[in-house]
Amino acid sequence: MIWPPLGRAQDGASRDPGRVKPAGLGRVTLRRVLPAGLTLDTSLPTWRGRAVRYVLIYLLMVVAMVTVRGATQHIRPELRAAQAREAELTTRRDTLALQLQSLENPQRLRSWAFANGMRRFTDANKVTETIAPLPSVRVPVSPERKLEVKTQWR
Repeated sequence: MIWPPLGRAQDGASRDPGRVKPAGLGRVTLRRVLPAGLTLDTSLPTWRGRAVRYVLIYLLMVVAMVTVRGATQHIRPELRAAQAREAELTTRRDTLALQLQSLENPQRLRSWAFANGMRRFTDANKVTETIAPLPSVRVPVSPERKLEVKTQWR
């Protein structure tokens, strides 16, 4: 058996009865955590191969991130320019709305109309006339159609 079962003492208390066991849980080792039958390869070539793989994966991820950053570096300046245009257009819209409100003022329209020779409807001369009716138009009558059905039995 490679490892002792999990229920047995690992610190040698069963082998040396005179030894005092320290208080607490004791040491936790890999042998206690790993299930029986599972082996952990800790040899130098294994760890060296893993290290090379991890470094290659890391380098691949760095290259991918740098490539993505390079491909998307134009987005941030364009976004800032679009935000500046949006702020400018919002300010312009608000200014134009205020100008429109001042131009649509009823007192301003009234003074402009009087300055251009317009008069109020109540002050204008009123003339009444009779309006002749429209001449009647004769609608052409279509000739009367007759429907004839003949049935022959054979």
